[in-house]
Amino acid sequence: MAATTDHQEHTDTTPPAPRRRGMGPIATAVSVFGELLITAGLILGLFVVYSLWWTNVIADRAADKQADKVRDNWAQNTGPGALDTGAGIGFLHVPAMKNGEVLVEKGTSTKILNDGVAGYYTDPVKATLPMSDKDGNFSLAAHRDGHGAKFHNIDKIEKGDPIVFETKDKWYVYKAYAILPETSKYNVKVLGAIPKESGKKKAGKYITLTTCTPVYTSRYRYVVWGELVRVEKVDGERTLPKELR
Repeated sequence: MAATTDHQEHTDTTPPAPRRRGMGPIATAVSVFGELLITAGLILGLFVVYSLWWTNVIADRAADKQADKVRDNWAQNTGPGALDTGAGIGFLHVPAMKNGEVLVEKGTSTKILNDGVAGYYTDPVKATLPMSDKDGNFSLAAHRDGHGAKFHNIDKIEKGDPIVFETKDKWYVYKAYAILPETSKYNVKVLGAIPKESGKKKAGKYITLTTCTPVYTSRYRYVVWGELVRVEKVDGERTLPKELR
């Protein structure tokens, strides 16, 4: 006969753990919406990186390649020669912008400027090239941000600062004399042969730099005007003018 004890075994009376209740429809919707916002934020962040950094990398590579082609062409063809407007006509140097040399090509279309260069206007107002030795306005445009951002620091230019344009045979040295921090992007008067909005009333040899403003927008235009002060011939060693040393 099996032995027994005076103490009966106690049955486990611990209540079962309550089941987790599933999220209601509102909570589920909020959760999904939050995840979508996070995803959208990541995509937007990647787009910003692409727009402001990677496009600069690609544009700078394209501009450097084209600049090398222009300088190689200059080196192989000694003496004055026909102007090749397709490859680039020269290089812009603006010490205040701290961006080195900027290749200048014909035209201001997005396709051209996206290659990290500056372009001279052919429409709606045709720029007067300094090599023509005619009075007029050598008007240029370049991107403020992305695609090389060659005019990103245009706001660093002050009155009296040098603006130098380098061609195969000559250095054209300009001096900034007027600045318009904001104007309508439809204001083509700033490109006139006599830029009256800069205060000038007589014909002369001018240069105009234009770009978008504020930074990271294309709402308005920022304008800098300069006037030619002298021209120097390029020597055999391509010695920089004193403004660039």
